[in-house]
Amino acid sequence: MNIKPLADRVLILPAPAEEKTIGGIIIPDTAKEKPLKGEVMATGNGTKDEEMILKVGDTVLYGKYSGTELEYNGVKYLMMRQSDVLAIVEHV
Repeated sequence: MNIKPLADRVLILPAPAEEKTIGGIIIPDTAKEKPLKGEVMATGNGTKDEEMILKVGDTVLYGKYSGTELEYNGVKYLMMRQSDVLAIVEHV
């Protein structure tokens, strides 16, 4: 990954939006709900006041309007502060 977040920011690859159909009608991409789950692709080092607890590979949940969308090499990512992440999903 060539993107290195600064301070308490993390780079997240959102999970793909789920394909939904209603009675055989496929919902277009523009009407799909934004995913609220993603994978941490890169992290900053944290700040002196906030230690970075997220690590690359973590699956996380975040708020609907969290982060800033950016595109790199044709892939869409979200850049947000660690405090915008609501939870880490632990795989059982």
